[in-house]
Amino acid sequence: MNPDFVAVDWGSTNRRVFHVAADGSVIRRMVDDRGLRAVSDFPTEIARLREETGALALLLAGTVGSNRGWVEVPYVPAPARLATVAAGVLRAGDGVFIVPGVNVPDPVRPDIMRGEEVQLLGALALGLIGDGLVCLPGTHSKWVVVDDGAIDSFRTVMTGDIFAALQSASILSDLLVDAPACDAVFALGVDHGLEASDLTAELFTTRARVLTAGMSRADAASRISGLLIGADVRIGLGHRRADVVPLIGAPALCELFALALQRAGRESVVIDGETAFVAGACAIMKEILA
Repeated sequence: MNPDFVAVDWGSTNRRVFHVAADGSVIRRMVDDRGLRAVSDFPTEIARLREETGALALLLAGTVGSNRGWVEVPYVPAPARLATVAAGVLRAGDGVFIVPGVNVPDPVRPDIMRGEEVQLLGALALGLIGDGLVCLPGTHSKWVVVDDGAIDSFRTVMTGDIFAALQSASILSDLLVDAPACDAVFALGVDHGLEASDLTAELFTTRARVLTAGMSRADAASRISGLLIGADVRIGLGHRRADVVPLIGAPALCELFALALQRAGRESVVIDGETAFVAGACAIMKEILA
């Protein structure tokens, strides 16, 4: 078994900190807004973390290892499996380790991930996924092909980022005050997103529907979300026949993607993203401490 350690899922906006026991259980979980955008002095932030968590090893994953984070850690190329990722971990001080992330070294369509590789490795370690297509919904959704137990290739879709931008700084902002519902209006938006290629036009059409009394503001939020997620799923599925697509992430967001996959004629199974992350962190720690 690993000794106790602290695993940190360090994103651009939020940070999730898990004190993990030797048996892999979570002793303590903390979530705060000390993401990449809120931190300018990483050494001080790391010292503060260690004061809060004790003299335990820290395993850091996510954007903390990016070119906008604390220390840029080179990506490991796909196909990447547990041993590959563990070999790329950077030791950034006494008991501080940073996970490298994975890239697709394709000159025509390159891609990158940081943090999601830990969830994927965790789901593999728990036996919750096997070879095939896996989706990780989020700010930047990842559609990943797992082959022979390795992260083989993937495609990123900026759905969550686009929704946030529309919500904060677009002509649609006033329509996105209410949270989207997983309802019939959302489903119709998904259907359009799955079938059509006029997303940017249809987004404005939704505004026109509200202004001409053809749709309520609350329904507009659901339709806009459906349009974006439908387009996301269309891109992610591509021409691949995946009858069952595991979804790894926050349950509420996975519920929306599960409905979208159902509308596309696919089944899905939801895997809690935090459970997968902790399992992946344990697997990486075991590998690097072996």
